[in-house]
Amino acid sequence: MNEVLMVVMAVGAVLGGVDRIRGNKWGFGDKFESGFMLLGPMALSMAGMICLSPVLADLLGRVVVPLYRIIGVDPAMFGSLLAVDMGGYQLAKELAADPLIGSYAGLVVSSVFGCTLVFTIPVGMGMIPKADRPLFAKGIMLGLAAMPLGLVAGGLLTGLSFAACLHQNLPIFALALLLLLGLWRAPGKMVKGFCLLAEGIRVLVTIGLVLAAVGSLTGWQPIKGLAPIEDAMAVVASIGVVMLGSLPMAELLRRGLSRPFARLGSLLGMNPQSLTAMLVSLVSAMPALSMFEDMDSRGKVAAGAFLVSGTSLLAAHMGFVVSTEPDMLAPVLCGKALGAIAAAVLALCVRGSTEA
Repeated sequence: MNEVLMVVMAVGAVLGGVDRIRGNKWGFGDKFESGFMLLGPMALSMAGMICLSPVLADLLGRVVVPLYRIIGVDPAMFGSLLAVDMGGYQLAKELAADPLIGSYAGLVVSSVFGCTLVFTIPVGMGMIPKADRPLFAKGIMLGLAAMPLGLVAGGLLTGLSFAACLHQNLPIFALALLLLLGLWRAPGKMVKGFCLLAEGIRVLVTIGLVLAAVGSLTGWQPIKGLAPIEDAMAVVASIGVVMLGSLPMAELLRRGLSRPFARLGSLLGMNPQSLTAMLVSLVSAMPALSMFEDMDSRGKVAAGAFLVSGTSLLAAHMGFVVSTEPDMLAPVLCGKALGAIAAAVLALCVRGSTEA
């Protein structure tokens, strides 16, 4: 499966590159360029945290490891509270007692729950018009409710038993439940809290980037244990290579499914823009969130639910897995896809979920 996907990405890179040479006549050359241009934003959001991960693991390990051992959960699961491409993977691997659980927490769980916690919710609540936030929050709640299905599926494909998947995810499920209650009872306060969390992470990432840059340029290490910035940039670059092919292929997929999506949308009672936003979110949540104003109420809830697991499935997250542990590609793709589909179905089936 990994080899087939890599061939598909290579075909996408060729398609985008050829179209760029031709002057972007087909519209794929622009996507090829966008994949490369994302290197800068990805480096700003990822490199600093990757460099800080060994230091954070050492500091947090003194508190987290004993606490998690009391309930029999691998400390790696703490790392999954961060997005996979914002230090979640590195932190999980550093804290892991079992390397297998470290891979599961750092790639499968971080790409779903961690990404939702530190990226999708704060960014979404900031981008979406105030009037649409209740529908978005309901979608997130339904996405979190369906999340265990994807996490368990990803765990089984990783090689964990069903009981182990449930046990290791106890802290995640407990935090998700608190998140559900908060979004239900006090959405305004939750929005402020998530915005503060996102800003705190941004500051921490910037500090890590500055310290690593100083170490690289002068040879002086302000903090012992920092990972070299060159290693962090190598991870970012490998993701960028995948993006060169994944974005043109995603655009090709979007065009091929435009008519079927229009028919499917009418059957499900949603406008085509809602289904298009879900498809686009498999590449990036940002354009999907920008399309919220054009969706109907039913689609807004379904898209919010879909984003919890589906965000960046075919782009940054897939690229990250390929650059770190290619053997984990199937658990991540299947877990995220199953969770996203289940969330959207749940949102469409729950009566009254589209009422603001």
